[in-house]
Amino acid sequence: MTGSAEITVDRDDPAGWFVVVNGVPSSYVHLDDPTRLEFEYVRWIGDLIDLMAPPAAPLRVAHLGGAGCTLARYVEATRPSSRQVVFEVDATLVELVRDAFELRRQRGLRIRVTDARAGVRTLGEASQDLVIRDAFAGNRVPEHLTTMEFCREVARILSADGVYVTNVADQAEHRNARAEAATMLEVFAHVVLVAEPSQLRGRRYGNVLLLASNAPLPLDDLTRRLASGAVRARLVRPERLGQLVAGLRPLTDPPEAGALEAKPASAGEEGAGDGADRP
Repeated sequence: MTGSAEITVDRDDPAGWFVVVNGVPSSYVHLDDPTRLEFEYVRWIGDLIDLMAPPAAPLRVAHLGGAGCTLARYVEATRPSSRQVVFEVDATLVELVRDAFELRRQRGLRIRVTDARAGVRTLGEASQDLVIRDAFAGNRVPEHLTTMEFCREVARILSADGVYVTNVADQAEHRNARAEAATMLEVFAHVVLVAEPSQLRGRRYGNVLLLASNAPLPLDDLTRRLASGAVRARLVRPERLGQLVAGLRPLTDPPEAGALEAKPASAGEEGAGDGADRP
């Protein structure tokens, strides 16, 4: 266990539940309506998922960080027959949400108890259409999930038009998001940033999304959806983002980290898991 975890009911809706990790609400799950995305940044990712393929077309999705598996349930509800894998390091949290939200019976969803970077190494080349990183240690993303070397691993498992989405909880100066954006730009041809206007104006701490791909992103459609949501968000396009990260060095692994890496899976191959892999 990496800390404390509990599930608490939404006092306004008995079908809604919060997954609270270390005292902080990290997920919202609605048992009757898996398409209800309560947290604003999760809704933004939902908007991207809606635009990635024709309606109901299945996707291959890897989730780095599981918590309540809100987005995994959303993908299954809106795109049946999708193939999904969740990498979550906290075994106790996994058991908690498996039982509470009946995830053992979710078709096409595997949950593996392992570190996200180790999990990514087991996935084959071009085996995923979407990779979503929403993993935290306290209020920070683990450093080994932010580096250029890790971005290269994600790029390896993405399809030609696949998308990598990261959630960065950041201060008003956006130092973490800017550093990660500079890092992604070393690996991906297209990188954009999504945040609330007030957060972009430097008024508060909040969630920032980074979207990266080696294929053009659906910027116009996504911009319209973000602007029309219950909580408006702005998309910072590549040209402006390039200005924001000018002069920043990419984040890299410490020199000794490379010696600890395992051999990646070959194309179309996935590792057998660690015994904790079960639906």
